[in-house]
Amino acid sequence: MIRKLLVLALLLAPFSGAMERQNNADYRARRQKLAAELKGGVLVLFAPTEPSAGNATSGFRQDDNFYYLTGWSEPGAAIMIAAEVVAKDEHPARAYTEVLYLPAHNTVQEKWTGPKLGPENPQARDLTGFDRVELLDKMRDDIADLLQKDPRAPIYSDISTGDEVSPSADGLAWLKRANAFPVVRFADFKPIVSDQRRVKDAGEIELIRKGTNASIAGHLAAFKAIHPGVTEREIAALQMYEFGKRGCERPAYAPIVGSGYNGTVLHYSEDSGTLKDGDLVVMDVAGEYSMYASDITRTAPVNGHFTARQREIYEIVLGAQRAAIEAFVSGKSVLLGKTDDSLYKVAYDYINTHGKDLHGEPLGKYFIHGLGHYVGLEVHDPGSYATPLQPGMVFTIEPGVYIPEEKLGVRIEDIVYVDANGKLVDYTAALPHTVEEVEKAMKK
Repeated sequence: MIRKLLVLALLLAPFSGAMERQNNADYRARRQKLAAELKGGVLVLFAPTEPSAGNATSGFRQDDNFYYLTGWSEPGAAIMIAAEVVAKDEHPARAYTEVLYLPAHNTVQEKWTGPKLGPENPQARDLTGFDRVELLDKMRDDIADLLQKDPRAPIYSDISTGDEVSPSADGLAWLKRANAFPVVRFADFKPIVSDQRRVKDAGEIELIRKGTNASIAGHLAAFKAIHPGVTEREIAALQMYEFGKRGCERPAYAPIVGSGYNGTVLHYSEDSGTLKDGDLVVMDVAGEYSMYASDITRTAPVNGHFTARQREIYEIVLGAQRAAIEAFVSGKSVLLGKTDDSLYKVAYDYINTHGKDLHGEPLGKYFIHGLGHYVGLEVHDPGSYATPLQPGMVFTIEPGVYIPEEKLGVRIEDIVYVDANGKLVDYTAALPHTVEEVEKAMKK
């Protein structure tokens, strides 16, 4: 058994890149769970194609939903998943079916982009975990055969209207034009998979933890590097270097390092300013590890010491975060909204009842964003926020106060998840939280 696993690992190496991948069984379990929600339908989903060398501004990244269901990171593939159907009325019986379709080899392109796995490889099924691995050209015949047997089966994909642009829209254009299937019904599978992705399995939680640990290293390095005269871009580059050498493929989002007034601009991404004595710097920077995002923000004084006013605002933001964490109840609390069970309301009320602006007004109006969001394959992972938080959910808690008049912005963002016992676990516990911890971390 060990020898077989080693052989598979060696075979997979040229096709999987350097990313860490979950077991094939994890991806198959997701496909089977999704199929059970298709109401007798068929999922047809296409991966993006690789951009040409002249148009590529960054490396290829797989579509999130395609990767979630397949663990397959190569371009140009497609999948068909047909739910099991019990014979009833006009619908014939059908066994659960899953097929991965791989494009034919392009030997010229592979000289530039590297070798790709083809269905002719005798280990293709073991490597991918699919029951069948076929050439992409066979997909039309398989879909046509299925629809001939059950023409009323809905086709699920990532397109819901004719206006949406996706690889699947192009891949299914022939079916929309096919006169042989005039009653084909299309349905959007994204709400189904989004609901499924909201709760992470153990493997996903571990990948997010690894990306977060790498990102923590970047923030700790930044604390040491901050001083007057350093540019925002230097701090961002340092953090990307630190989490990159720990296995992250890319930033999880455009790094945001804003000092002074720039720190009050939520999505400031120019990172072009120079850090000045007496200012605060807000650092919203994190990496992506094996397709899974992290998301961390820390705020620090450029000269290593908070002023009295900066300390006041910082401690109000930290107090709001702690109040939300203390109020959390698994299966009851929701992240957003203004209901009594909302963690956002807890944080907002804390900020609005602690401290004033320069005009004596409450600070609530300076908390201008939500308290947090789900994290996963996307830094803002999909999923309903009306559903109470429960085990397996990973999300941020990130209160902030931004006062442009004072050139003063503070945000503290941590990633947490709900463990199997319903307890909230802080992934970013190793980072400084308090004023004293931040100042200590900045000492050279």
